Amino acid sequence: MLLLDYYAFQSIKTLFKSNWTLFVYAAISLLVFGNFFFQTITANRSEGLSSYFYTSFALYVLILVPKLVLLVFMFGEDILRLFEAGVKYFSSSNSSGNYFSGRRKFISQLALGIAALPFLSILYGITRGKYNFKVLHYTLNFEDLPDAFDGYKITQISDIHSGSFDDSPKVKYAVDLINQQKSDVIMFTGDLVNNFHHEMIPWKTTFASLKARDGVFSVLGNHDYGDYSSWNSKEEKAANLEALINLQREMGWDLLLNENRFIERKGQRLAVIGVENWGKGFKKVGDLKKAFAGVDSNDFKILLSHDPSHWEQKVIPDKEKFHLTLSGHTHGMQFGIEIPGLVKWSPIKWRYKQWAGIYKKEGQYINVNRGFGYLAFPGRVGIWPEITVITLKKGLNVA
Repeated sequence: MLLLDYYAFQSIKTLFKSNWTLFVYAAISLLVFGNFFFQTITANRSEGLSSYFYTSFALYVLILVPKLVLLVFMFGEDILRLFEAGVKYFSSSNSSGNYFSGRRKFISQLALGIAALPFLSILYGITRGKYNFKVLHYTLNFEDLPDAFDGYKITQISDIHSGSFDDSPKVKYAVDLINQQKSDVIMFTGDLVNNFHHEMIPWKTTFASLKARDGVFSVLGNHDYGDYSSWNSKEEKAANLEALINLQREMGWDLLLNENRFIERKGQRLAVIGVENWGKGFKKVGDLKKAFAGVDSNDFKILLSHDPSHWEQKVIPDKEKFHLTLSGHTHGMQFGIEIPGLVKWSPIKWRYKQWAGIYKKEGQYINVNRGFGYLAFPGRVGIWPEITVITLKKGLNVA
């Protein structure tokens, strides 16, 4: 951190000569880093992360990323200065012994100008981006879709992470936005809380207002099991999970724990299959075989599975065809660049092959929802919170 601050300060010092510049810069850096460090070492894992931690982490990221940009420019300039000094040293044109040139004001101006872009983007992500809800519409064609379900509309949400919310009107607005889609069914793909069932209690009434003709189906995500917190006993942890399960049922949601349901229309049906969490590098309690029990191979199947790694690791290799899998988990890392038709990038792509949006393999689809809420970093930059609306159509399933 000291090395990073040293290089970041070089650009500021080149433009601002006053000694007060160093004092103000050092004070801000020490205060932000010190506060984040204090919140980190004093965090109580048995109670969950406080709003103070989230705020301190946000401020830390806000000034850290621009410093990294400054580091690239200032370190790059040092390499150039070192090269120039070497040329002067081995030439006879310099006899003064002063081989290193001073820093260029233009480089510092350019560095600060470019560093301002991530600073402003992160600032927007913290203040507005985390509630910048987007409704994304997809139409998927299936040759074997039952005629009665031609035009059937699904709204998917995922990763609510209710323990992170800090703006009740914005959350209510998003829930109303879901209801405005007037979908036939709503499907939630896990991570209702960060750690504890009580995180959802203040939002219970709001999310209980979600309505669809065929109801709300849900599954558990890795955070719902309480694995990322400290517990006094196994019994206490199990009681937390049981309370979370009961809470969803009290909200009127149909929670699928390695089980299935059928939605029927005009004598035809489609199967909704829900597995518990199964993720590469995460909890593996999802049981596809158990969840499939009672479903016919010829049924049209929609699978709810929180972690998209399950799709490629277990779902695609399975002998059964799961027409559509709905997942979440990745959040799109809450950071990236998306320009429809041009750019779709996030660092999370190096961890997950399927990280946001629709993917197709061997005639089967998966949608990876970018998430409704946020976790750890209280913001979103370029990857906005998502409400997915998928319309099923009877038609040729083309590549």
